[in-house]
Amino acid sequence: MSVVNVVLWVGGVVLVAAAYVRGVPYWRRYQALRAQQENVRRYESWRGRPTEPGRSSADLMEDELRRRAQPWIAAGVIGLVMIIAGFAVH
Repeated sequence: MSVVNVVLWVGGVVLVAAAYVRGVPYWRRYQALRAQQENVRRYESWRGRPTEPGRSSADLMEDELRRRAQPWIAAGVIGLVMIIAGFAVH
């Protein structure tokens, strides 16, 4: 085990933890909002009302939540790659 291995492991764990703490709440809220919007669309179609054309404020909020979650998800993936690289480096 070398210093490089330990640095990669520690750095990877820090990135994964940061991604979980910072990114997952945005992603969960995004998924909940998406499910709620699908439920509203199903309900409106059941009632026979057409949905309004264009983007709603919920669609804009979904975009914002996804935009905020993506960098943290990418950081988590990079952290996982760093952890795996820590095992691969000799």
